[in-house]
Amino acid sequence: MSLVVSAGGHPFYLQAGKGFSISKPKGYKICPRAALVEATPRVNGSPSSTSIQVLATDRAEELKAEARALARAADASVYSPQLLAKKYGSRPVKAVKRTLEILVALGTFALKLFLDQKNGTLDQNKRKRAAELRTIFTRLGPTFIKLGQGLSTRPDLCPPEYLEELAQLQDALPTFPDADAFSCIETELGMPLESIFSSISPTPIAAASLGQVYKARLKYSGKTVAVKVQRPGIEEAIGLDFYLIRGLGFFINKYVDIITTDAVALIDEFASRVYQELNYVQEGQNARKFKMLYADKEDILVPDIFWNYTSGKVLTMEWVDGVKLNEQAAIERQGLKLLDLVTTGIQCSLRQLLEYGYFHADPHPGNLLATPEGKLAFLDFGMMSETPEEARFAIIGHVVHMVNRDYEAMARDYYALDFLSADVDVSPIVPALRDFFDDALSYTVSELNFKTLVDGLGSVLYQYPFNVPPYYALILRSLTVLEGLALYADPNFKVLAASYPYFAKRLLTDPNPYLRDALIELLFKDGRFRWNRLENLLVQGSKDRDFSAKDALQPVLKLLLGPDGEELRTLVIKEAVRVTEAVTLCTFVDTYNSVPSFMRSLIFNGNGALAMSSAELQSMMELRDQVFRIWGLLRSSENFDPALLQPILQILQQPEARSLGGRVVGGITQRLAARLLQQVLQMPMAPTSSLSALDTR
Repeated sequence: MSLVVSAGGHPFYLQAGKGFSISKPKGYKICPRAALVEATPRVNGSPSSTSIQVLATDRAEELKAEARALARAADASVYSPQLLAKKYGSRPVKAVKRTLEILVALGTFALKLFLDQKNGTLDQNKRKRAAELRTIFTRLGPTFIKLGQGLSTRPDLCPPEYLEELAQLQDALPTFPDADAFSCIETELGMPLESIFSSISPTPIAAASLGQVYKARLKYSGKTVAVKVQRPGIEEAIGLDFYLIRGLGFFINKYVDIITTDAVALIDEFASRVYQELNYVQEGQNARKFKMLYADKEDILVPDIFWNYTSGKVLTMEWVDGVKLNEQAAIERQGLKLLDLVTTGIQCSLRQLLEYGYFHADPHPGNLLATPEGKLAFLDFGMMSETPEEARFAIIGHVVHMVNRDYEAMARDYYALDFLSADVDVSPIVPALRDFFDDALSYTVSELNFKTLVDGLGSVLYQYPFNVPPYYALILRSLTVLEGLALYADPNFKVLAASYPYFAKRLLTDPNPYLRDALIELLFKDGRFRWNRLENLLVQGSKDRDFSAKDALQPVLKLLLGPDGEELRTLVIKEAVRVTEAVTLCTFVDTYNSVPSFMRSLIFNGNGALAMSSAELQSMMELRDQVFRIWGLLRSSENFDPALLQPILQILQQPEARSLGGRVVGGITQRLAARLLQQVLQMPMAPTSSLSALDTR
């Protein structure tokens, strides 16, 4: 069993049985300070008056501890392009030296690849070149380490040899001196090491781009924790790189016409996220918020933060046992399935992106762990982002419009997504969307690869005045990483197919007006109800464990009977008449076909029961069967109970509902009367057939 924690967003392993204890490295000095008192442990179990009081006390103590941690991080750095420009603009020699260092390192590597290709040894030298690239990224520092981490999750971009080598950038980086780390802990927390921990590993469990982690045991509770300590001089290293990269962004904005997105804005967004990662108190607050929003699901685990032992450069968190999500063999040895864990990650990511809008922006394999209990553990909450509320609903609506191939509506969605300013005419964009999606949607949406959609949309975005907002780039990163992880286990995995149940559930159950309109748009076309769409939504939605038949029924009825529902009521009345007629006549068909042949002749004088085309009757039978299947899907829902229909019956007793029912009955009566008159008068229908034409006996 390996024990895993996170530092700088990456996991660190300790094999079971490897002991640890306090060890003073050479040159380490103890600072005599008063020890802090550890926060009171959380109370578990059923709530009672006593436990509630204890919980309230614990919460108050936790808030005080968090406030003290905030005070310790008061001088934490924040990203400021102006300050960086002022700092490094006056140091041109340093900037030029770093630029040359980067160009020489990457240029040399590119030259080696060119020579390999020219000599026909490209495949033969893959492993060697991959190791060299990892070494280059490590030598160039944290900024390029993060670039390598991103590439390590993209099997669609990098060969397996590169993936394996770059994956080491997640947890196998050079360490900094332990004396510096222990001195940092004492300085940041204001107490000697032995007053905090009864034991701590003499060397780091592992190291990553922003810091390194030690395994320790708290002195006052005996709890095992992970202590993340920030690398010394990290701000200087990333500050210079972002200053240079931002200069490149200005160059791209000015001279590279093919890129219409504001490159500087994207760089600033990414840089601000990285700087947030340097404030470990902020990371702790992010973890607390993430846990509150998403750890309500039993298959999601988020470690607790120990605020009394946290500062801007030191983070103490709960120790987590687990295996990285890209170690399929190790996961399967625990009796777990990688695809199940990835699907859990996708469902959680969709909740992050589309429900609360607060999402983990750096979900690479080092931050996603499979625990022995089968839970998916999220680590490293330094880089978080938010999806604007309007954009959340617009994304779901965009999927509906894509399914419907409504390219005009898709183009208009870009206003809500903040891709286009309100004064931009979207009409020229529609043909480009149609050209791409008509070809892409020759397959079902669930068969599409997420990367295919991203690449296709990217080609459209480059042609028109789109301004891709920073949150969208982080969403793409999040979902492409998850799809990349799944591709390790199943090259045919499709993230859109795994996302379908969530979208279906939201459309069927969310009372938000925007989504209700999107559902109506999906189900009705040219005044006709598309029962196949409803059936598919129910089939997919029922795969989501949070799906509720009750929630799927009541919001629709409330909308139908509301003051703004007249247009929908008209459509529903027409469809209700059609369905009732189909059920009535098809039941009559079944009865007719069950009567012995000699009795049919006596009853109907040798004629068919109703003159009707075979095609029309077949269509009615298909409609009836589909309606019955849909009802069966609703009844098969885990939480379905006839008692759930009681509120619906109350709604149906309202005057608007009684009026609606009367209109439906009137329509049915008219249709059946017309058919009866047609039968009596034997009006011709070409081609005509009696009900006995469907007699299968």
